[in-house]
Amino acid sequence: MPQLSWHQVRPAPVVLVSGTEVFLAERAIRQLRDFLKLEDPSLEISDIQADSYAPGELLTMASPSLFGEPRLIRVSSVEKCSDTFLIEALAYLENPAEDTYVVLRHGGGVRGKKLLDTIRSGVGGAVEVVCAELKKDSDRHDFASAEFKAAGKRVTPSALRSLVAAFSGDLAELSAACQQLIADSASEVTETTVDRYYGGRVEANAFKVADSAIAGRHGEALVILRHALSSGADPVPVVAAFAMKIRTMAKLYGVRGGSGQLASQFGLAPWQVERAQRDLSGWSDEGLARCMVMLAETDAAVKGAGRDPVFALERLVGVIARRGAV
Repeated sequence: MPQLSWHQVRPAPVVLVSGTEVFLAERAIRQLRDFLKLEDPSLEISDIQADSYAPGELLTMASPSLFGEPRLIRVSSVEKCSDTFLIEALAYLENPAEDTYVVLRHGGGVRGKKLLDTIRSGVGGAVEVVCAELKKDSDRHDFASAEFKAAGKRVTPSALRSLVAAFSGDLAELSAACQQLIADSASEVTETTVDRYYGGRVEANAFKVADSAIAGRHGEALVILRHALSSGADPVPVVAAFAMKIRTMAKLYGVRGGSGQLASQFGLAPWQVERAQRDLSGWSDEGLARCMVMLAETDAAVKGAGRDPVFALERLVGVIARRGAV
């Protein structure tokens, strides 16, 4: 059975997405969804939780509909699957439905080994997409380089080295940083560009400031912020980090549903949905609205409209740490 890297994902009756790197697995599944949706906009998408599986659920979702549109069935938590799911998935492999793509997400471990072995033996016309954790700097360097290449943006080797060093612990944040630089840089991304946005990021960064403030840890957020600024970080990307998180929270406030469903609905990755849902604890819609207004004012201040961008940024941290409370 073919084993592919995350960026080589392609349609097959059964696609096993294995490995511990959640970010890459979610991206691979999202890319497959987008490809199938582009091929046929009528694609019907369904989600199954393997650990809380209802008998007959897979067969029901794979059954042809009245209009015969193709179907994508995303199955999560296969590493914690129920016995019922295991039995029915093995039976499904013997006779996969036509025009149906079943994606099985297995995060590691021995649960469901019989299912994995059966898939890997070639039954059901399956392919496996391996999403192993990127532990080496060289692997993360290749990942970041591919992000810029895919966007058609030039980046110098020294800029890539600085970026990977700054975001060595979180692949999702490394990807977000690449996308931020791609969006904001009109020409080649250089080490100077990276330093302007993420100077001092090895120990302190814009996302850590935002995470602490959103969680209500005002003092901690200020300490991290001041360390970042003293290390050369620019206020502009700090505000951008806050904006990215607060806007996602505002989109998801009061919305119900699973991370996969909401990610598809709002054009986000599932990990972004789950993170925003955790961050929303203790927030009100009035508080979010006040923070959105403050974000706009602070963004203007750090881009030249204010006399003291650092003061404006520290004021923003205080407002967000109080969850928008006056």
